[in-house]
This record gives sequence, structure tokens and C-alpha cells, in this order.
Amino acid sequence: QVQLVESGGGSVQAGGSLRLSCAASRYTYGSYCMGWFRQAPGKEREVVATIDNDDWTDYAESVKGRFSITQDSAKNTLFLEMNSLKSEDTATYFCAAASGRLTAIQSLNLGMPVFEVWGQGTQVTVSS
Repeated sequence: QVQLVESGGGSVQAGGSLRLSCAASRYTYGSYCMGWFRQAPGKEREVVATIDNDDWTDYAESVKGRFSITQDSAKNTLFLEMNSLKSEDTATYFCAAASGRLTAIQSLNLGMPVFEVWGQGTQVTVSS
């Protein structure tokens, strides 16, 4: 069973940047489509960005042009570079893995139901 551990969260002022990491273990990288999700207090968990086995990516409209998802297959690590942060980006961020040959677009559109493995989350707080 793959295991995911996020890191890199913290507090930042609006307009600032953060880089989240997700270390993956016990699986063969490339067998999964990976994604970042977030959940703000009192709100449902939502998809932020996805990346597939061919490194194609897709993003939620709210983060396009500001966030970038990448993966380092050699180090089994997923990243989320977040720039121009806004107060509405405040949430707990989770990385997740979906098995099978889903594309980034497919996994973004299908969302949570197709992601089988989840990390424990890392908090991001953006102050205005």
C-alpha cells in the first residue's frame, strides 16, 4: 500500500509563496495519477491540481497561473509550488494518489472518488 506524507505548510502573508512536498513510499512511481486537494474549515475538500504519468497537468480555475504541480520520479516526491497566495487559499492541503491510467484532466474532473490513497495533510495559512 502506497504511503504519502506531506510537508512544507506554514503561515505566510498574502502575496507570498510556499512550496509543499509529498513523499511517496511503497509503490512504483508512474503507476498513479497524483493530485493535491485542500479543505478549508466548514467547506468540502476540493481538488487543486493533478499530474499524470506523462507529466501532463491540470488545475482548478481558482489557482491557475498561481500554483504549479510537479513530480520528481527519482525521489518519489510530489510538489505544489504556490505563488501570489490569497487569504482564500487558507486550508489544509492533502496529496493523494489514484491508480490506473487516468489523465490529469480526467482525475481533476472526477475528483475525490478516484483517489484511493491520502496523506495526513499540511496546514497553509495566508494572512491578509
